[in-house]
Amino acid sequence: MPTDCISYQNSGYFSKLIHDYLDQKIELQSLYNYFPTSENFEKQIIEKQTNFDNNIRIPLVETLKKQYQNIEISDSTKQNITLLALQNTFTITTGHQLNLFTGPLYFLYKIISTINLTKELKLKYPACNFVPIYWMATEDHDFEEINYFNFKGKKFRWNKESTGPVGRLSTEGLAEFFEIYSKELGLSTNADFIRKLFQEAYLKHEKLADATRFLANSLFADYGLVILDADDTDLKRAFIPYIKEELELQTSFKTVEKTIEQLKNYTVQVNPREINLFYIEDNLRERIIFEKDKYFVNNSRISFTKEEILKLLENNPEKFSPNVIMRPLYQEVILPNLCYIGGGGEIAYWLELKALFDAVNVTFPMLLVRNSVLLNTEKQAKKADKLGLSWADLFTKPDDLVNTITHKLSAFPIDLTPQKETLEKQFEYLYELAQQTDKSFSGAVKAQEVKQKKGLDNLEKRLLKAQKRKLDNELQRVTDLQSELFPNKSLQERQSNFSEFYLEKGEQLIPLLIQKLKPLETNFNIITI
Repeated sequence: MPTDCISYQNSGYFSKLIHDYLDQKIELQSLYNYFPTSENFEKQIIEKQTNFDNNIRIPLVETLKKQYQNIEISDSTKQNITLLALQNTFTITTGHQLNLFTGPLYFLYKIISTINLTKELKLKYPACNFVPIYWMATEDHDFEEINYFNFKGKKFRWNKESTGPVGRLSTEGLAEFFEIYSKELGLSTNADFIRKLFQEAYLKHEKLADATRFLANSLFADYGLVILDADDTDLKRAFIPYIKEELELQTSFKTVEKTIEQLKNYTVQVNPREINLFYIEDNLRERIIFEKDKYFVNNSRISFTKEEILKLLENNPEKFSPNVIMRPLYQEVILPNLCYIGGGGEIAYWLELKALFDAVNVTFPMLLVRNSVLLNTEKQAKKADKLGLSWADLFTKPDDLVNTITHKLSAFPIDLTPQKETLEKQFEYLYELAQQTDKSFSGAVKAQEVKQKKGLDNLEKRLLKAQKRKLDNELQRVTDLQSELFPNKSLQERQSNFSEFYLEKGEQLIPLLIQKLKPLETNFNIITI
């Protein structure tokens, strides 16, 4: 194969907004702070140093120590937690839902992008410390988005009722799920590791947040990853002034709405509500709504006067949960963060938020599109070579790929463009002739031209169809290979679970990805395992 990467812009899987962001189009430059280049981090460091409340560092460190107290952690993770107390320590952060057994593959790519960027920055700026953070989305409540994963084309779903924050959800019932999944793993050393990892994460921890922390720590502790659950009273206490402003002034709604007007030529990722906060309890997470001088909790009988809700905020800040608009602000208030790493959809909604950060005087982080990867085997790579396929070919839409290969394999040209050009020249003469007579003849010439061009188009389509039938065996091999690499006509990283590849590569999988991925290079990586 001629290349082992393809640009995000040429992959066909990123939105126009992300294309224009990566191209640093001038019309988007007001929507972010600094574009993520190695040199620009110096400016971001200076701005964050100036604008960050270092008083939050101590409760942050204490919270992390408390959250890690029941699991074994590596020396590098322990050191990174300690370093967070120092004013020359900064974080690089990615966030992800608590998907069952990590969910799709890109969970790994997000975290590896984060780890690798901290390494690069330490080499570039040795006077500072850089800590990779995985922000667990423990306060999300959409359980249907996270209660399954795909393994070898099969969907494994955890059927359970959930109404509150998913991080507080009990792992009860996963023993039965594990029995079904375990049978699919087969018998090998790598399969035994996966079984043990699932059991220790989900069958020995009572809450989904604790299970996810154990799982991510098991996979990445050697690289100093620090895992944070921000569903915490002490951390939310630092966010009280911003929650209060949201309740009283609805600043986020006003600022984000104005930004959305700037993005009218793009697909808007998220729309703000008047109040972008939830009220949460163990089994409840519902929007806070302001109507007729009172605050109501949606789908409940709970309500507050202004005085009551502000008193609740002072005494119990853990009852308030930021939604997708306010969560990024919460993150940047409690972390000495320089950069957020996310997928295209995440970066798209972060680009809506800078005006909000400016309004409340919080430094906006740099935004980096995470690494994307297509994993393939040597057998698949050789098959692609034999079929004469480039990676660019395989990234095209299935119908376009079949058409391209049909043209390539055909013993004669299927394109009737020369015949169409000859036809146009013939009609040029007829149009000249028509100018010397009446309008009715001109109309007849036009009608005949349309009819004959349409006839050639139909002949071209029938010729292509006939060649597809003739080349069916070759085309089937092409489509079979593309289906293997792009399951369900989607990106592998959005469909497959890491365990499918761990079975093949074992403990070498993550070190291989750590070695190959370069976070500041905006390329879709193709890696042979």
